[in-house]
Amino acid sequence: MRQSSVPLLSDLLERVERRFSRRTFLAGLPVAAAAAAACNPRAGRQQAPGADQQPDAGSFNSSSRLDTAIVGDHDPLTSANVDPATIPYRRYDPELPPPSDQRTHQVHWRAQEVPVRVSNNMVVAAWTFEGDVPGPILRVRQGDTVEFTLTNEGEVAHSMDFHAAQVDPKVAFRSVAKGQSVSFTFQPKYAGAFMYHCGTAPVLMHIGTGMYGALIVDPPEPLPEAREFVLVQSEYYLGENTGGIVPLDYRKMMATLPDMVVFNGRPDQYVREPLTVNVGDRVRFYVVSAGPTHPCAFHVVGEQFDTVWLGAPPNNPLTGVQTFNVPAGGGMVFEMIADVPGE
Repeated sequence: MRQSSVPLLSDLLERVERRFSRRTFLAGLPVAAAAAAACNPRAGRQQAPGADQQPDAGSFNSSSRLDTAIVGDHDPLTSANVDPATIPYRRYDPELPPPSDQRTHQVHWRAQEVPVRVSNNMVVAAWTFEGDVPGPILRVRQGDTVEFTLTNEGEVAHSMDFHAAQVDPKVAFRSVAKGQSVSFTFQPKYAGAFMYHCGTAPVLMHIGTGMYGALIVDPPEPLPEAREFVLVQSEYYLGENTGGIVPLDYRKMMATLPDMVVFNGRPDQYVREPLTVNVGDRVRFYVVSAGPTHPCAFHVVGEQFDTVWLGAPPNNPLTGVQTFNVPAGGGMVFEMIADVPGE
């Protein structure tokens, strides 16, 4: 009698275990040497080519197969080699920075793997842009020129992906190893609230460990005067506390059940230190949902939004909205009049 070709569950589990074994996986990849070289801090210290050049042997185009293979050797806890008691807490300032008169913006940020205190009793081992979660709020105007450089000071490969940029991602958003830089230029075509994040795979891990933020693009003609706040929603997937510092757990990220969902990287910070406006103020919220997985159903209790910009402001407004969903990886602009005193 012919034996059934249906595999046993035990065989399937063994195959999965072999597939996700880093050593076996690397051994079976003909391009594994390229991944190892890209993650070697001694390899290729030169400046990465600009957006008008093709990558050379010293640069590293992000590949989920290659980048995922290095996860096992570079736990996010590598950012935690300091005494957590020395890490201060600070409220993340949600106010949108004032607009600049410059039409060309030279921005040079660093990818850093550092511990960040997100509450009085918790320090997380984060991967960051400029040492904080989220990274800095960047504000430009539609059509401005952004000349961006990222220098990687971390142990693993990192990159930058601006959702407001229209570029070749294999060139501009490529990953660079420790000590290397990547530079590119773009001009935002549309106004609105845009996410930026590390685009190195596994992207889930890099975003879930803190590498995200908001780029706000103003329309050519300013919107009506308002109090303006930036709120970036994201998730924390917490590991076991180790020496006073909490690692962020990639396996829990894959399970999509976060321990905390927060605005601007800190749980309950605006409960303790609220956003304060005057009665009668127009209030504008730039809401970015960094995820990495869950959307943001944005609502202000006791108010309605008189305007929600469905597309690039000032086009396609919705009026009289109670709640609107911002998808993970997306951003929207909400406006209301604070016409009733209260909390």
